[in-house]
Amino acid sequence: MAPRVPATKVMDWETAASWRKTVHGTVVFTNGVFDLLHPGHIEVLDMARREGAALIVGLNSDASVKRLKGPSRPVRSTAERALVLAGLEAVDAVVVFEEDTPLALVQQLQPDVIVKGGDYSPDAIAGGDVVTARGGRVVVVPLVRGQSTTSIIEKLRG
Repeated sequence: MAPRVPATKVMDWETAASWRKTVHGTVVFTNGVFDLLHPGHIEVLDMARREGAALIVGLNSDASVKRLKGPSRPVRSTAERALVLAGLEAVDAVVVFEEDTPLALVQQLQPDVIVKGGDYSPDAIAGGDVVTARGGRVVVVPLVRGQSTTSIIEKLRG
């Protein structure tokens, strides 16, 4: 089977919801900014993908990132970040959200598992209650020490 063209994995909410209904097996969701992709991101994405048959990544929009991280972020645009994520084999779909949390997106897509990095506790994961109410699971992946976009930016600035 030929690999999918990355741009076809970047979907709007409606397309993603329709696609999700066609997936046979467990659908996994994770989300984040994914500004400068690093080994910690890859670890979370890989572990998330291992939890099911398909992985949807919710991606914070540029406006959302600015609200959460400050005016100097993101470094890369929404379109750039989405395409980089979509180019990864582990990722089956990328969906951008404008809100500060992916709660509404999780409600729309109804994943079976939600995965986040170890800087979150299971009860603090947006949408976790939606997933568990349907009998799904919340999984926290341990962080890769020393890996963060903020530390990469600080190192580049000297």
